[in-house]
Amino acid sequence: MTIFYKFGEGLYVNVTNRCPCDCVFCIRQNGDCVGDSQSLWLEREPTVEEIISDFEKTDKTGCSEVVFCGYGEPLVRLDAVLEVCKFIRKNSDMKIRINTNGLSDLIHGKPTAQLLEGRVDTVSVSLNASSKKEYVKLTRPAYGEKAFDAMLKFAQDCKKYVPNVVFTVVDVISEEEIEACRLLAQKTGIPLRVRAYEGKE
Repeated sequence: MTIFYKFGEGLYVNVTNRCPCDCVFCIRQNGDCVGDSQSLWLEREPTVEEIISDFEKTDKTGCSEVVFCGYGEPLVRLDAVLEVCKFIRKNSDMKIRINTNGLSDLIHGKPTAQLLEGRVDTVSVSLNASSKKEYVKLTRPAYGEKAFDAMLKFAQDCKKYVPNVVFTVVDVISEEEIEACRLLAQKTGIPLRVRAYEGKE
C-alpha cells in the first residue's frame, strides 16, 4: 500500500481514493502511479497511525514540503488529514500543502476552511473552469452546479486561515478559458497557476 511517494521536491501523501469529482483529465485514467511511485490504488484507507508511522520511516531527502495529494480528494478524510498535519507540525520543519478540489464544505456539510488554521501552509484549489457550465462539464461533480460556488467560497475562506492559497487549472482547456480563469482568480485576489496535463503523450 503506497501512502507516501516523492514527486519533485514534494513528499506526497495518498490517504484515500474517494473523490466527489470525475474530472475528464484526471491522471487516474492514465495509469496507477505518479512518477516512480508504486500503485496509488489503495486496497483500504490507511489509518492515522499507519500514515504517521510511514511518515517517520520514509526517506525525506530532497523533500521540502509534505503534499496531501494522492489518487483521491484528501479532504474527504478531513479529520485524518488534520491529525497527520498536527503530528508533522510538531515533529518536522517541512511545509504542508493540500491539493484539493475545494468541495470540503459540501462533503462535510459545514464550513471547514477554519480547521486548517495553524496546520497548513498552502492550499491549492482546483479552479478548472471560469463558469458553472464549463466546470460541471470538465469535473463532473457529484454535487452538480452548486459545486462551483462552493469551491470558490472555500478558496476565499481559506485566505482567512491559511498563509498561501492558489488556484490551479490544467492546460487541457483553451487559452481563452485559461485567461477567463485568470480574470476570475484576480477578482478573488487568489493567484492562478497553470498546470501541465500529466497524461499528455
